[in-house]
Amino acid sequence: MLSRIKEIAETLAPRLIEIRRHIHAHPELSGQEYQTAAYVAGVLSSCGLSVQELVGKTGVIGELEGIGQDDRLLAIRTDMDALPIQERTNLAYTSRFKGMMHACGHDVHTTVGLGTAMVLSQLDPLPGRVRFLFQPAEETAQGASWMIRDGAMHHVNAILGVHTFPSILGGCVGIRYGALTAAADDLEIVILGESGHGARPHEAIDAIWIAAQVITTLQQAISRTHNPLRPVVLTIGQISGGRAPNVIADQVRLVGTVRSLHPETSAELPGWVESIVDGVCQMYGARYTVNYRRGVPSVQNDPSLTQLVEVAAQEAWGSDRIQRLDEPSLGAEDFALYLEHAPGTMFRLGVGYGDQANYPLHHPQFQVNEMAIVTGVVTLAYSAYLYWQQQPPS
Repeated sequence: MLSRIKEIAETLAPRLIEIRRHIHAHPELSGQEYQTAAYVAGVLSSCGLSVQELVGKTGVIGELEGIGQDDRLLAIRTDMDALPIQERTNLAYTSRFKGMMHACGHDVHTTVGLGTAMVLSQLDPLPGRVRFLFQPAEETAQGASWMIRDGAMHHVNAILGVHTFPSILGGCVGIRYGALTAAADDLEIVILGESGHGARPHEAIDAIWIAAQVITTLQQAISRTHNPLRPVVLTIGQISGGRAPNVIADQVRLVGTVRSLHPETSAELPGWVESIVDGVCQMYGARYTVNYRRGVPSVQNDPSLTQLVEVAAQEAWGSDRIQRLDEPSLGAEDFALYLEHAPGTMFRLGVGYGDQANYPLHHPQFQVNEMAIVTGVVTLAYSAYLYWQQQPPS
């Protein structure tokens, strides 16, 4: 079966590159993927899949029927949205839209998802169904919840995902057991002081100075109040406050992000942040508000499904093209939300070049090694095949 999957994928390779370049040239931002979704639906329909559009606003579901011997349902998720970045690659198929670019590899993800559907549709029917989820709005961490709300995970028993990785050589596969990405929460702190003349600070409560103390204390306290083997990253990315250079500010707004890997640590963070802010503000007579908003949780790869993908990749490409990833990323992925409904795993698809600079994700000159497309398609398609060779859990 593996040789047949690889044969079909290699035959499809020119078409897959054409698909990827079309999607790359026509990027759409999160929640606005109308033309991309229509294009995806058309390709899926041409392969004989049943297609449902407008799932999760602009998402698409394609379902490949099996022969009904196994009632398990395997989902494969890829995302479609681009970023608000002005492309600077000078490629022949560069973005046609000003200020929009596929700088995170979602054009590759979508193509790999379509290619996997194309390959599996040309094989003898599998014992059970495969559901392809083409998700919008991953970059804003909203699309997965939209898809789930519209029933995308109904009856799903397992889910697979893929994400490009420029630091891994094109054609290689990165495997990570356990935590793959971090939980990502949003933080807003407002410091409320009292205005006064800039020359008489003792008659005022300086919200800017107190905000500085809050930021400093938060950063220092992380290293002394949290287990260093369970990392936390807190970044204040926006500060606003003050009205004039000679007026002491009465209000400062701090906005940032908090990243963590372990669920126990994540659960403690809202109370920990507020205790730090409260202590500093009490010391200097200020008031405050803290708005700690939960974002997406950490992607925790299921061990058995991760092993399934690793076995599939090793059999397909050999052990020299498989990388065991020793460390997780503190980036976030709303793929984690699907894992609240079914076990799953996400692997890293190498898209790097060995003989030139590899720009990071979200860079205006980010490029991908297109040989990775066939690697991703074969890995996912063969993983799906192997999934049905496993006995269902008792």
